[in-house]
Formats: sequence, structure tokens, C-alpha cells
Amino acid sequence: MRFFKYHALGNDYIVMNPGHFPGMGAPTTEQIRVICHRNFGVGSDGILWGPSPSKRANFALRIFNPDGSEAEKSGNGLRIFSRYLFDNKLVGFNPFTIETAGGVVDVLISPDGKLITIDMGQVNFSSDKIPVTGAVRQVLNEKIHIQDRDFTFCAATIGNPHCVIVLPEISEALARRYGPDLETHANFPKRTNVQFLKVLDRANIQIEIWERGAGYTLASGSSSSASAAIAHRLGLVDRNVTVHMPGGQIGIQIGDNFAIRMTGPVTRVAEGVMHAELFTTKV
Repeated sequence: MRFFKYHALGNDYIVMNPGHFPGMGAPTTEQIRVICHRNFGVGSDGILWGPSPSKRANFALRIFNPDGSEAEKSGNGLRIFSRYLFDNKLVGFNPFTIETAGGVVDVLISPDGKLITIDMGQVNFSSDKIPVTGAVRQVLNEKIHIQDRDFTFCAATIGNPHCVIVLPEISEALARRYGPDLETHANFPKRTNVQFLKVLDRANIQIEIWERGAGYTLASGSSSSASAAIAHRLGLVDRNVTVHMPGGQIGIQIGDNFAIRMTGPVTRVAEGVMHAELFTTKV
């Protein structure tokens, strides 16, 4: 099984092109788990299965989490997939579109090929869209009890669900401790991505991320988008925001109706072939 590995600020994905596997469908849950495993497989934060034909866009992409579940959208995954298309001369510097389960996005590669800009779509704060249980409402500054703490959270979707908690101080330990229980809380019927957010100033925020289906993550494009949008909705930042994460920085522009334009880098890591023996391991 041929693969291509990239990372976007330490958030790494494996690209698998369906064209290299004629007659084969997407990898199974068991295959995804072993491929993504850091000890028994290649190791990654997910698998990008594409490109595939699309009636709505230039390309279609499916995104799989390390636990085998399918993600609707991933900002870093989309940037990585775009870089793969560029590296393989499937796209150039003209804008193009990618269809995901979370909607169609527009992509632009920078003139030097080093930065990729994605129009991620509009952030929505409505409980029925995210989704969040209860009456239909804008999910802003609500209370939730996790383990030994009460938190105030906001929720949003940009094609995938997010729970954002604004705090004066944040840390990796905080995300690792409370992230798993927030991800699977009954408030979120499709589970949720979790971000702990600290406002640095009107143009900068810092986040720690617990990613649905993947766990603690060094960087996330959709998390950056949702966090910046919520910070702006709460009046804490302006429309141009730099999001600081353990893996690096992503630039977010917030347009009308909370339309998000995200810009960040991608690094090519490796390409190779997975041996069939890999799949004799159960994880």
C-alpha cells in the first residue's frame, strides 16, 4: 500500500490515493488503526483518502481519524491534501475546490508553494447545526461540569463540531485531563473537538487542542478557525487573528457571517510502501 506523509505544524497525515489501489475501497477501521499507530504502524493523526471524483468540486476527499471514525472536515488535512495535489502536478497556482463530508472548500497555493490558503466556510453557533442537545439556540457561554470542575463553554461548527473554553491560563495537561470527557459528553451527540483558549491580545490567541478521534494534537486548522470565530463572536479579538499552538501558528481572517479564510504551511515528510505484514497486527 503506497503512502505519502506530510505534517502541518506537527499535525501529521498520511495521504492514500485511491488510484493506487484499483478495485479496493477505503481502508477498513482495523487497517486505519494499525496504519496510524505510533508503534505498530506508520504513525499519523489520520488518513486522507483521495483524490476521488466529485460532482460538486474539482476533487473529493475522505478524512479518517486514528480510531477509524470519519471526520467531516480538517483544516490541516485539507492543506496537506492540497500540497499533495500540488506536488503531484494535479493542481497549479490557480484556485481549485475540494469536497469533504463537511462541505466544499476553495483552495489557493501561494506563489512560492509554501503556504496554502483555504476558505473553510462559515462558522455556525446554532445548537441544531453543531449539534448540541437541548432547545435550538446559539451555544455561547453555557455551563458544563467535567470531573471536578465547572467550565463555561461555547460551541460551533465549521463542518465539524467544536467546544471552546476560554480561560486565563491553559496547558497541555489541561487538555489531556479534561479533553476526553468533553469530547464524549452527552451534550455532544456526535462527540466534539475541544479547544482551551487563551486570549493574548486583539490579534492573537493561544489554544490547546483535544481532537475528536485523535486525542491531544499539536495543531488543527478547523480548531483554529472555530476558536478564532468564537473569540471574535465574544468580542475578544478583531477579524485578523493569529492562532498560536504547540506546533506553530495559523493565520485566520474572519469575514462577513463568520466566513473563515485560513492560511498556514505544510511540510512533506516521506513516501513509501506499507508491507502486508503490517496488517497482521491487531491494535
